[in-house]
Formats: sequence, structure tokens, C-alpha cells
Amino acid sequence: MDQLTAIRGFARVVEAGSFTRAADSLDMPNATLSKVVQDLEAHLGVRLLQRTTRRVTVTPEGREYYEKTLRIVRDLEDIDSAFNAAPGRPKGHLRIDVGGSTARDVLVPALPDFLARYPDIRIDLGVSDRAVDLISNNVDCVIRGGPLDDSSLVARHIGTADLVTCATPRYLKQFGTPAYPDELKNGHKLVSYLSSQTGRAFPFRFERDGEKLEIKVEHRVGVNESNAHLAAALAGLGIVQTFTYAAGPALKTGALVEILTPWRPQPYPFHVVYPHNRHVTQRLRVFIDWLMGHLPARLRG
Repeated sequence: MDQLTAIRGFARVVEAGSFTRAADSLDMPNATLSKVVQDLEAHLGVRLLQRTTRRVTVTPEGREYYEKTLRIVRDLEDIDSAFNAAPGRPKGHLRIDVGGSTARDVLVPALPDFLARYPDIRIDLGVSDRAVDLISNNVDCVIRGGPLDDSSLVARHIGTADLVTCATPRYLKQFGTPAYPDELKNGHKLVSYLSSQTGRAFPFRFERDGEKLEIKVEHRVGVNESNAHLAAALAGLGIVQTFTYAAGPALKTGALVEILTPWRPQPYPFHVVYPHNRHVTQRLRVFIDWLMGHLPARLRG
């Protein structure tokens, strides 16, 4: 038995929650991975996983073994990466997840600089506004906006984005331009952004001179993806509240017009997030450092 391969295979099953997903991420046949884990259990003389037709559950012994061997596996990966790369040139594979408009308007336009600095790093970019399980999906880090409640994740603040309330000139000509947030309740059509977790609409938020307001009105259209959210506003479906980095080009051309400017809410925080129990490789470390230096200005639009 190749014990290191067995440990790595077992760790991926624990993280992915299934043999199938773990085998896919390791590019290994499912049957081979199952045999590897069985051999590891026989070698240790303990049951690490409980298997049923529907799910895989980690035993108490399996959880303890996973936690004790995880650091060894991560350290070996980092050592291999350091020795396989020239000094100052980390190499390897980074899996990053980011929201739709943040990918389009913030991260992707800046990536040529990162890849020029670190040509030996390969990036897989997952683009979605839906919450991602970093462990089971084998993602190195995610870039997300808003408050963070998961204590199993490490979050580094990378900047803030301004929010703007806007609509098309045609919409404002038809329905009028509100002067106060409360006027949104009087017959205006709202295009709301929907939470990918709850399906509920985020309220429109406003602030002026310390006064904070939340407007919760039944929306005309609700969208749970940021690029489509902006597209709905550009189509004249109603008033939208979105990030300046996303709406900026349309505001410059006049396709959208900002309203309620004195009532702009506080800037929205953005973080890069990665699992607490995952060793930070050299390639992830340089990516996070690069984000800290390059994304704040882009987030502000």
C-alpha cells in the first residue's frame, strides 16, 4: 500500500463527502479509490468511514485520523510546490470562486497582471453568485461580499465597493425620479437582487447624515445573479441598486442614471475566504497578497 496516496485519498473523501466527487477531483477511478481507503483501514485496524448506498459518514476514529494527517499532507504539498518551482516562482493549480459581476468587472480584467507575475500558476475560475462549499468542492478560496458568519473559514478583507441606485432614462421619464427613498413605495418598479441561499430579496439600503433606511417593497423582477440583475435594469424593468463597478460603464454612457445620490449606503465589504483547516500553499499566499494590493481600487470602481 502507498500510504501517502491512501492518506490523500481518504482526506479527499472526507472533504468531498462522497467517493464519487473525491475520485473525480483526484482523477482516479471510483473503485480504485474505494480499494485504497479499504487498504488504509486494514493497515490501521480501524474503520475510518461508514458507507451506505446514499452517503459516507466519518467515524470518530476517522475524524481523528483526518485531523492528525491533514497537516502532514498540506506541508508535503507546499514542500513539493516550493522545490518544483524556481525561487520566487510558485507553481501549481489554484481553484477560485467569485461572483458574476465581480469576476467580469473586477477580477478578470486584473488577472493578466497576476499571471504575468506568476506564469507557473494555473487558475480554474468558478463564476457563480451561489454559495460554494469550499471543502467538498475542493476550492482554494472564494471572493465574496457581505458579512461572514462561518467560523470554519478564514476571511481577509480586500476592500469595499460603493452601491448606487439607478434606472434607465426611459423608466424615469415614465415613472418619475424619486427624491426620497420612501417614494420607492409609491408605484415604482424595483428590480431586486435575490439571496442564493434563502431566495429572499435583499432590501434597498440608504443612508444620509447617519440616518439609515431599508426599503422593503414587493419587487417587479427578482434576479439571483449579478450580471443578469444589471441587465434587467438596462432593459428598463425598473430601479436597481448595484455596485458602482458594475454600473459604472452604463452610468458614463447615460444608459443608466443615478438617483437618490445623497442617500448612498455605506460601502459594502469584500473578503477573500479560505478553509480554516487547509494549509495555505505558497501559490495561494501570493494570490491573496496580490488581491490585497490590486482589488481595493477596482472594487471602488
